[in-house]
Amino acid sequence: MKVSLSPKVRKRMEGLRHLQSQHDELEAQFLEERKALEAKYQKLYQPLYTKRFEIVNGLKEVEGATLTELAGTKEDQATEEKGVPEFWLAAMKTHEVLAAEIKGRDEGALKFINDIKWSRLQDSEGFRLEFYFNPNTYFKNSVLTKTYRIIDELDPILSQAIGTEIEWYPGKCLTKKVIVKKKPRRGSKIAKTITTIKKSESFFTFFTPPRIPENEDDRDDDAYDELQDMIEQDYIVGMIIRDKTIPHAVSWFTGEATKDDEAEKEGERKEGVKKDVNEDHDEEKERALKKGVEDERKEGMEDVHEDHNEEEGGKGALKKGVEEKEAEKQVEKKKNGGAQIQEGQKNGGAQIQEDQKKELPPECRQL
Repeated sequence: MKVSLSPKVRKRMEGLRHLQSQHDELEAQFLEERKALEAKYQKLYQPLYTKRFEIVNGLKEVEGATLTELAGTKEDQATEEKGVPEFWLAAMKTHEVLAAEIKGRDEGALKFINDIKWSRLQDSEGFRLEFYFNPNTYFKNSVLTKTYRIIDELDPILSQAIGTEIEWYPGKCLTKKVIVKKKPRRGSKIAKTITTIKKSESFFTFFTPPRIPENEDDRDDDAYDELQDMIEQDYIVGMIIRDKTIPHAVSWFTGEATKDDEAEKEGERKEGVKKDVNEDHDEEKERALKKGVEDERKEGMEDVHEDHNEEEGGKGALKKGVEEKEAEKQVEKKKNGGAQIQEGQKNGGAQIQEDQKKELPPECRQL
């Protein structure tokens, strides 16, 4: 967006650009120092991770444990389990998001995990997860990796996810389901065998991440949205393994991390409730304001109707008064007319009588 600025404003903008440049330099310095600090503590963590690996896999015992505590009876020694069986499987299943990704069929293979590590990429921004497996009957790979390449370190944007191709043993693939059906043939007793392969839900699809088609013409809107959700979920799973499972595996195995996770979620929930309450309060205020405006509008309309009714009533009363006066005049007129007729009748009768008297003979006249 181009904005026409006056010379004075342009000069101020130059000053602001200089400030922004200084900020960006400090931010870049912060990211470099954070990387260095993170690398420093990764080295400090490593001896602890090594000891954890040795104890979990039965290579060493806990320091300080006495021979008596570790020896037990001959029967115990015969059936003794080395290390901590199914350590990583239990640690992963304790987290609700990872538990949803792990299916029942996956557990047999995930029991063979002996360690999980992560490291930063050297050539670009991002990180790599490494899953180490003991020899098993499911696949040949001893290590399965998942690499996430991101664009922005400060505000991570996933650009690419790459997983290891798993070399499954025949009939052991957990990500695909083979369905065999027999279809009868016409005129033959031998049925035709139809084999179909369908995708199966499995944690191991994590190593075959979803990809967005490069050709935009091949994109369907609904399918594209679903694919975006899958990519986002895939990245969330990777972040959980990196930031929670690996550094706090013991706490997830014992279940202690669940309490901390629930406490964190409870705090987020309360914050969300507080936000919702504030939003509800704002909505109530808005509704009350709208109601007040609506009531005022209704009152105004009622006043208009009342004024109109009063005006109509005044006109009606005036009209009624005029009609009453007109009726009174008509009555008065009728009265006056009747009186004149009566008077005329009286005068006319008297005149007739007088004329009749004149016409009568003298002997018939009444005195």
